[in-house]
Amino acid sequence: MSIYLASASPRRAELLQQIGVEFEQIITNIDESRHQGEVAEMYVLRLALEKARAGLAMLAEGELRPVLGADTVVVCDGEILGKPADREQAMAMLASLSGRSHRVMTAVAMVRADGEEHSRLSVSDVTLREVSPDEAQAYWHSGEPADKAGGYAIQGLAAIFIEHLEGSYSGVMGLPLYETAQMLAALGIPLLDKPQD
Repeated sequence: MSIYLASASPRRAELLQQIGVEFEQIITNIDESRHQGEVAEMYVLRLALEKARAGLAMLAEGELRPVLGADTVVVCDGEILGKPADREQAMAMLASLSGRSHRVMTAVAMVRADGEEHSRLSVSDVTLREVSPDEAQAYWHSGEPADKAGGYAIQGLAAIFIEHLEGSYSGVMGLPLYETAQMLAALGIPLLDKPQD
């Protein structure tokens, strides 16, 4: 194993597998309340670091493998849209995003037992086409929006709503692979082995 992933997200696990990272998932539980006056960028970076630190705190003494944490928020009109609590909230989120652009911020952080910490932020602009109320209802009944920031999943059925993306597809999914690879390299974990002579 190269690292621990402090997330239960199957999407983050799939993305790490995509780039050949060996990992083990651990589940952390932190307070995700936003601090008063905390801007979205600082909020998402703090949560990613706190998840990684919480994961590290769960490990046995002397464990040297780094822990990766990540967090994603959707920002529209300066408001952070988290995971919808119910159908009504999901409908309201989709209505607010329909026919407009919004911003998706995903922070990724890695911490090590020796105290070394790294963090990166990926910011993407996403434009949704007009989503009709009937489509939004049908999408809710698919079950997909329930645990997704902003109430949609770019890699799922909601792909049909995405008119334009500027930024990182993997970042919108929940784990920006470019930034993650940079941190892994900084910690001495290569993703592409050099060919043998």
